[in-house]
Amino acid sequence: MARRCELSGKGPMVGNNVSHAKNRTKRRFLPNLNNVTLISEALEQSFQFRVSMHALRSVEHNGGLDNFLLKAKDDQLSDKAQKVKRDLKKKLAAADAA
Repeated sequence: MARRCELSGKGPMVGNNVSHAKNRTKRRFLPNLNNVTLISEALEQSFQFRVSMHALRSVEHNGGLDNFLLKAKDDQLSDKAQKVKRDLKKKLAAADAA
């Protein structure tokens, strides 16, 4: 399973462990990913995502999953999140037409 956030695209970073003697060895900084269930109010459905805690705070700050997905760029979102965004746009367009 890829260690990548489905909403923000945040992934592992690379750096060095530096000892007291200044010996450097490679290491990886992994994002803080957790499985969360987010509810879409417009679609009236819940979705499970593997999300970094930074992205979860951003979702809450933007006022929920719907607002976050509408503002997010498609290249950062996973395929699953892009599908939810497409369904959300269709639902909102149908609501505006009616």
